[in-house]
Amino acid sequence: MDFELTNEQKLFQQTVREFSDKVIAPEARDRDRTHEFPWPIIKQMGELGLLGIYYPEEYEGAGADTMSYAIAIEEIARNDGSLALTVAAHNSLGCGPIYYFGSDEQKHEWLPKLCSGKMLGAFGLTESGAGSDAGGTQTTAVLDGDQWVINGSKIYCTSGRIAGVTTITAKTPGRGDGKTISSFIVPNGTPGYEYGKDEDKMGLRSSVTSPLYFHDVRIPKENLLGDEGGGFKQFMQILDGGRISIGAMALGLGVGALNVALKYAKERVQFGQPISSFQAIQFKLADMATELEAARWLLWRAAWLKDQHRSFAQAAAMGKLYASEAAERACHAAIQICGGMGYTSEMPVERMYRDVRLTEIGEGTSEIQRIVISRALLRDAKNY
Repeated sequence: MDFELTNEQKLFQQTVREFSDKVIAPEARDRDRTHEFPWPIIKQMGELGLLGIYYPEEYEGAGADTMSYAIAIEEIARNDGSLALTVAAHNSLGCGPIYYFGSDEQKHEWLPKLCSGKMLGAFGLTESGAGSDAGGTQTTAVLDGDQWVINGSKIYCTSGRIAGVTTITAKTPGRGDGKTISSFIVPNGTPGYEYGKDEDKMGLRSSVTSPLYFHDVRIPKENLLGDEGGGFKQFMQILDGGRISIGAMALGLGVGALNVALKYAKERVQFGQPISSFQAIQFKLADMATELEAARWLLWRAAWLKDQHRSFAQAAAMGKLYASEAAERACHAAIQICGGMGYTSEMPVERMYRDVRLTEIGEGTSEIQRIVISRALLRDAKNY
């Protein structure tokens, strides 16, 4: 087995790391305090190809692979979880549905704008009564002549208010017991499409999270994404891929916390010596590094499987589950190592600890990941 990155992947990793350290890191603390969304950095990311990482150059994407995508999200998250989430949601949820299920016309209309960073994309799935049970959506879409009329609402939509276009799920008239779920492309500015107040979140505070409202929103019938009734299968496939990026985001936050803890442990002197000389601190650092390295390989395996066009849903669930929980433990341990200073906003580990908490919830909770993994185990009847 070859665990070495290609030269292209190494160069990409180095480029994103330098950008993250020089451009993203300096104001990350201030953005967290003010909730300011960094449009200038988003523009630069678009120019670097970070807003269309694994989409073809035909659509102004970077034409990279899923492994490079996971690497990029990790490097961004090392310094700013909010920007990592924005980039991950845009790539996986904003661009993904249109790329994988859109018509040629839809792809050429929207993807060049999205991949180049001219606009951000969003995905409206969650509702007040449809969280882990995403199939329980109550938003409706009814065909009236040559237009779909949408009514309902969505919550917790990353970049919802600021996105140029949003793919949403809605119930449409179907066969049998009445309703099926379909997906629709809804441009920002469509009459009747409104936004609520941005959520005041525990972490990821410079990422925009909005409720969306649809009051007799009319869109052309051509804005149906894929086949009518295909929405459930579509968003399940999109979420599988998105879990790799959320896992990578968790990993980056955990690695960032480890780096802070390492530096502090070498500099902080107690009882006449650096605290890094104490076994209690050494063991915490060893556990953090070991768990994060294991998480990285789980995620990279999932990314590799996806790039090989092989089944990756279970691998993505494993990677996301382990990375999110390992990163939470790493951020917790980093605060413990930094002591009272780590509990203050003077140290970035306080922000990282708040930011990483979302990774055990978004793109499917840890509980949902365990369901995905166990169902695959029982279905395939593999022996381990």
